[in-house]
Amino acid sequence: MESVQTISKSPKLKLDFKDSKYATGRRKKSIAKVWIKKGSGKIYVNGKLFNEYFKSEFHHLQITRPFEIIKQSTDYDVRCSVSGGGPTGQAGALVHGISKALVLFDENLKATLKTEKLTTRDSRAVERKKPGRRKARRSFQFSKR
Repeated sequence: MESVQTISKSPKLKLDFKDSKYATGRRKKSIAKVWIKKGSGKIYVNGKLFNEYFKSEFHHLQITRPFEIIKQSTDYDVRCSVSGGGPTGQAGALVHGISKALVLFDENLKATLKTEKLTTRDSRAVERKKPGRRKARRSFQFSKR
């Protein structure tokens, strides 16, 4: 007897973000497109809740940091799509995008978020490998004799 398996797909998340602000955040090779609106404090990343998408506790703290700094952790809903890079770069891009969108929502938050360096893009990236070297700066092992 053959058993028919039905693959249950998660239902497409329909969120109303008509009165929202949009910002783009970047970090390393990651890009986060962020929509933010007044709401109940839910953060959706690529259709999932952010703590389902990001497994690390460090990433959870990092993503909620902009809301904790402005002391409004349950006042905004966030929907974003993240692509490229790894989880740490994606979390950094998300923080950058959330911070920029919050500034668009309320101009008074700019000074607070800027002192924490959340509105500035972190431009650090992997240094390229150079010819005649093993890695970017590491030389090949040298033998005198």
